[in-house]
Amino acid sequence: MFVDQVKIYVKGGDGGNGMVAFRREKYVPNGGPAGGDGGKGASVVFEVNEGLRTLMDFRYKHHFKADRGEHGMSKGQHGRGSKDMIVKVPPGTVVMDAETKEVIADLVEHGQQAVIAKGGRGGRGNTRFATPSNPAPEIAENGEPGQERDVVLELKLLADVGLVGFPSVGKSTLLSVVSSAKPKIAEYHFTTIVPNLGMVETEDSRSFVMADLPGLIEGASEGVGLGHQFLRHIERTRVIVHVIDMAATEGRDPYEDYLTINRELKEYNLRLTERPQIIVANKMDMPDAEENLQKFKEQLEEDYPIFPISALSRKGLRELLFAVADKIEETPEFPLDHEEEDTGIHRVLYKHEADPENFTITRESDGSYVLSGEKLERLFKMTDFSREESVRRFARQLRGLGVDDALRQRGAKDGDIVKLLEFEFEFIE
Repeated sequence: MFVDQVKIYVKGGDGGNGMVAFRREKYVPNGGPAGGDGGKGASVVFEVNEGLRTLMDFRYKHHFKADRGEHGMSKGQHGRGSKDMIVKVPPGTVVMDAETKEVIADLVEHGQQAVIAKGGRGGRGNTRFATPSNPAPEIAENGEPGQERDVVLELKLLADVGLVGFPSVGKSTLLSVVSSAKPKIAEYHFTTIVPNLGMVETEDSRSFVMADLPGLIEGASEGVGLGHQFLRHIERTRVIVHVIDMAATEGRDPYEDYLTINRELKEYNLRLTERPQIIVANKMDMPDAEENLQKFKEQLEEDYPIFPISALSRKGLRELLFAVADKIEETPEFPLDHEEEDTGIHRVLYKHEADPENFTITRESDGSYVLSGEKLERLFKMTDFSREESVRRFARQLRGLGVDDALRQRGAKDGDIVKLLEFEFEFIE
C-alpha cells in the first residue's frame, strides 16, 4: 500500500528545571547560591533519507516525543542538553501544520534537515537570580515546555517521468518491461491505485525514475474516481509520457482519449501543460493499430513526437527510452506552486506580525474568571510553586503583564476565583 499523506503528533523535549542550592563548605561562611541551570530539551528534526520511498513507517508510529533536558544540579552544575531526535523521511516530503495548513518544510535532497518541533530552553538556577539586594535567592525556573503540534506529511513523488493515459492502455506493462518494477497488471480499470516507481537505465547508462501514475478518467480533477489524491503525483514530473491504446481495444477513439487526458491535466494545474510530452502509441502489434496511428497523426495539432511501440513484444522501446532521457536532460525542474522560482538570489522575507495577545480572560457559569494565553501559560509552567519566592515572582510577572488591572476592569472582587490551566487562585486586592 502506498501511503502518501499521514498525520502525526510531534513534541520537542521540555527544558530541564533549574535548581535552588547553596554552597555549604566548611570554611566558607554564607557560601551563596550554587544552583545550576537545566539543560535544553531536544528538538524533533526531520531528515531526508533517499533510501525511503513511502511514508509507510508513519502508519505504525504516530507520536514522536523528544527527550527533556537534564535538571540543574548543586555546585553550579548545569544539566546536560538532550540530543535532537532525528526522524527519517523520504525525499519529496512536504510537512504542513495540521491546524493552519502552513507549509513548515519541503524536504527534497538527501541529508536535508528541518526542525519541526523545537525543544524548550532549560530553566535558570538560583545563581542567576542573585542581586546585591537579594544575594541568596530561593528562586529557580522550571524548564520551558517543548513545542508540540500535529503535522501532516505529504509525499509528492520525485519521478522524472510520469506515465499518463486511460486505464488499461498498457502503462503498467510498459513500466514492468523497461524497469524492475513489478506493478499489478490486469484487464480491469484502475488496476493501479498507487503510483508504481521504477528506475530505468538506457543502453548508454543514463538513468531516470519513471512513475506509472494511476489511470485518469474524465472528471478526475473534480475528485471523480481516484481524483486529486493521485493527480498530485504528477506535479513534480519533468516529462509526461502519454500512453495511448492505438488498437482501440476497448472501442474508444485514441484521439478523444488524448484530448480528454490533456484536458484533465490542464484543469488540475495549468503548470502541467508546460511540461514536454512524448506520445507513445502502444499495442502496435494488434490489428487496426497502423490505420488508427495514421488517422491520429492527421488529427494531432501539436508537434509532439510519437513513438509506436508494443510493450508486450518490446518493439520500439530502445528509441523511446533514448528520447525520454534526452528530453529530461534538456528540461529544467519545475518548482511546486508554493515554491518561489529559484533565481539564485536568496531573499528572506521578514513579516511584521503583531504579537499575539499575552492573555485572554473569560467567565465561567459559576462566576469564576478563566485566564488563558500562550505566554501566560508558559510563565506558569516555568514557575516552581513549591517555593514562596517563586510564587511571589510569578505574581509580579502577572502584574507586569497587566493581568491584575484587566481582572479589575472585568469586575473581579476580593476573594473571586481565578483559574489558569487546571489550577485555581483567589483574587486578592
